[in-house]
Amino acid sequence: MNRALQVGADGWAAGVRRVASPHFDARPAVAAGDPRIDLVVLHCISLPPGRFGSDGIARFFAGILDCDGHPFYARLRGVRVSAHFLIGRDGALTQFVSCRDRAWHAGASAFEGRSGCNDFSIGVELEGCEYEPFADAQYATLAVLLSGLRSAYPLRAVRGHSEVAPGRKTDPGPLFDWTRLRRDFAGNSASDC
Repeated sequence: MNRALQVGADGWAAGVRRVASPHFDARPAVAAGDPRIDLVVLHCISLPPGRFGSDGIARFFAGILDCDGHPFYARLRGVRVSAHFLIGRDGALTQFVSCRDRAWHAGASAFEGRSGCNDFSIGVELEGCEYEPFADAQYATLAVLLSGLRSAYPLRAVRGHSEVAPGRKTDPGPLFDWTRLRRDFAGNSASDC
């Protein structure tokens, strides 16, 4: 991935593959003193579970997954979720929802006393599962993405879904290398991984 990523005023990253998701809505009005977008929530997903490289995730977020195409997909019928970004195993970056809009990724969640993390966060999915290491290319793309997001928004923290929805979610899982993410983010006092 290019070493620089720019997010436009419209919330779309330049030069990134776009697959439009219908699963989003407007962010709520901002209360005085409450930063609009200051959190990144990391997730992991694979469709079918444990398999990588299919177009299942993109089709799921776009609302066009053939729920009869695999036995597991039947349980996803009617489920409407999305994320702002997906990082494939090869480091390829796809954007589904403008960062200006609220993607439906965190569900019932809270961070530093604020509930409803979808209101003030950007959701980033890593193609993977909780019990398999993520690829080097994914960490490289994540560092570039976070740098670009940090330039566009007043990000204060990067957290796992498990941290904003404890007891309900466990991703990105125990094999996500937070130390590596912190190292890749070294020198940035404005962000807290």
